[in-house]
Amino acid sequence: MNRVNDDYDLVVIGAGAAGLGTARAAVAMGARTLLVSDSEPGGDCTFTGCVPSKTLIEAARTGVPYPVAAQRIRDTVAAVAATEDADVLRAEGIDVIIERARFRSRDRIDIGGRTFTARRVVIATGSAPAVPGVPGLHENGFLTNEAIFDLPDLPPALAIIGGGATGCELAQAFTRLGSRVTLIEQADRLLPGQDPQASAVIAEVLSREGTDIRVKACPKAVEPGPRTVIPSARLELEDGTTVNATHVLVAVGRRPPGTDLALSAAGIETDDRGYVKTNSRLATTARGVYAAGDVTGRAPLTHAAYQMGRIAAGNALGRWPTTYREDVMPEVVFTEPEVAQVGILATQAPVGARIAELPMIGLDRALTARATDGFVKLVAGRRRLLGNLGGGRLLGATIVAERAGELIHEPTLAMATGMFTGRLAATTHAYPTWSTAVQQTAAQFFITIDGRRARTVTAVTERAGPTGVPSRWEN
Repeated sequence: MNRVNDDYDLVVIGAGAAGLGTARAAVAMGARTLLVSDSEPGGDCTFTGCVPSKTLIEAARTGVPYPVAAQRIRDTVAAVAATEDADVLRAEGIDVIIERARFRSRDRIDIGGRTFTARRVVIATGSAPAVPGVPGLHENGFLTNEAIFDLPDLPPALAIIGGGATGCELAQAFTRLGSRVTLIEQADRLLPGQDPQASAVIAEVLSREGTDIRVKACPKAVEPGPRTVIPSARLELEDGTTVNATHVLVAVGRRPPGTDLALSAAGIETDDRGYVKTNSRLATTARGVYAAGDVTGRAPLTHAAYQMGRIAAGNALGRWPTTYREDVMPEVVFTEPEVAQVGILATQAPVGARIAELPMIGLDRALTARATDGFVKLVAGRRRLLGNLGGGRLLGATIVAERAGELIHEPTLAMATGMFTGRLAATTHAYPTWSTAVQQTAAQFFITIDGRRARTVTAVTERAGPTGVPSRWEN
């Protein structure tokens, strides 16, 4: 039974990763907490994002048929959802209401016909799939991450619009499952927000496995395909070529949620993209109201959202002032090999920084696994008074490897704690492990290893392009 009061220390609007992180942190601090959501707790990650996509990726990797993969998705989603449903949260001391919320003022919220008073509020309503304004796309029908994992049968021919993380991950998975996949990206390379060398590795691997990659390509129209195949679509690209598909998946990024919270009634401002404005401590323009997760327009990552939620809870309740640090937030593309990144790219390194790199073919563990696609790249800068002593300060890391998503945490820890880069080289790593690659790369800041030594940046070679949805594709 849901025990609700009319007065709370903290009301959390939204029950995805950011909302769950906020509510659980608030209760741990002893705050009377209400979690309100217009859908079941778990959010995009549990039901239509990380959990089903990574289950599909793992299933495709092991070579099971699509029906088995689809059942694994249902089973895994159900198992994860059961750990964060309303009854579980109530047992943890969080009051839960499944209703839509709207602000009456900054500290009064209408929920399901009742008005609740909140000393502090955290908005955590997530985001929604962005859909490009391509003529004929809506009329012909398309899929997003909200529907792709519910398909009862394997798509015979899948066209994916968007070559970012989601597009590349699902292109590889569906190719391995047996679909004929065409991956369309309007930038000049896949993963345009990542290191260009990482983009090249993933493009080569996907092509080798059978994915048809079209870069510098943008759909200008979508028309019905042959009537003999239902559903079907014919995509006309701006370069004059066409793509025929039975299904079209849109994976061009995220947009602000469409939920009407009546933000203006609380004095909460949004930016020109529609995301809630926040400062470094995640406070909005309304006193006592904070925001966390995708709704802020910051990193659209589950772990980032959860961390923002915990920070917002602490700041809102005045327990400890904490700043959200985007510079130490890792991200991973779960292709095979994986692509992991934290901090700046090598192409963004300032003059005077040093870059060390190790190709996977130079790592014994990669040789034993016959998985030599990829590299480790570390960027180190001078310390204010100490210069390059101790290897300097780690500014960024890019890892493309079999276990890149695991390897990135050591550089992330180094950056978050401000340790000397040399400690990565000095720490003994078990042999032969994947993480030895980080040690061997860091060692190049001090010595030459197999002819490789860190180089000094004399000029900035490239600036990373914007990551989000291209403006021409926005609705």
